[in-house]
Amino acid sequence: MPDALWQIFQKNRHLLHDLPVLGAAVIQQWAKVQYGARVLIMVFPHTFGRRLNFNPHLHLMASSVGLSASDNRVTEKVHFNKKALMHMWRYAVITYLRAALTKGLLSSELTRVEAGGLLRSQYERWWNVHVARLVSKSHFLRYAGRYVRRPPIAQHRFTAVTEQHVEFLTKDLKEKRVVQTRYSLSEFVEKLAEHVPDHYRHAIRYFGLWAPRSKGQAAAALFLLLGQERRHRPRRLKWADSIRKSFGTDPLIDRHGHRMRWCRRLKPINAAL
Repeated sequence: MPDALWQIFQKNRHLLHDLPVLGAAVIQQWAKVQYGARVLIMVFPHTFGRRLNFNPHLHLMASSVGLSASDNRVTEKVHFNKKALMHMWRYAVITYLRAALTKGLLSSELTRVEAGGLLRSQYERWWNVHVARLVSKSHFLRYAGRYVRRPPIAQHRFTAVTEQHVEFLTKDLKEKRVVQTRYSLSEFVEKLAEHVPDHYRHAIRYFGLWAPRSKGQAAAALFLLLGQERRHRPRRLKWADSIRKSFGTDPLIDRHGHRMRWCRRLKPINAAL
């Protein structure tokens, strides 16, 4: 969405929860109108940009295979039109914000007339929507893994951390080069805190055939029509095994090379300062 709308969601975080719903509804509506089918949809909501700026946007994964609700047949090669999806997404977001404005659910420094003018101007401009086709499962896993449960900034990007400021590398897409971004400690903590998900907010949300209420009913039929065998869900790795597999280090080995073992939990001590 345009950067002019970022501040609205920044000051009204309760509206962020509905963005994945709007995005998935746009994808599902397109598949329904064009193919009469339901598709699998996964949504990865994001709030941060390269400079830790507040940039709410969505990464969506949709299947190119759908299931027809009328005759229970598989619809293959579902194509998503970039221009059409842009118009639908723009209409969904602006209509949603207009409804929130009418009901008095928007907190803004703008007056109602100014806010209405802002929404009208953003509805008349072009929005950037990117559509790409992913065919490899490994590509999908690498792509999805980059946007799930990762910090807003990678450790290797930091160049200096002092008692006064924090510096890190940032890609400048306009100048097409890597630049230094510098914040004071208070500014850095403030920007970092904005991207902490609200309580009970999920990093991945599922819609369409993969929605929690539909998955149990549609999954068996979909695998049967595709002629594929559904694999059992693999056991989740323990946290130590996951770190060992991903980074090649054992977090349970201390600095002396000895393996740490669970002993007991210590109760917190109230110390008077």
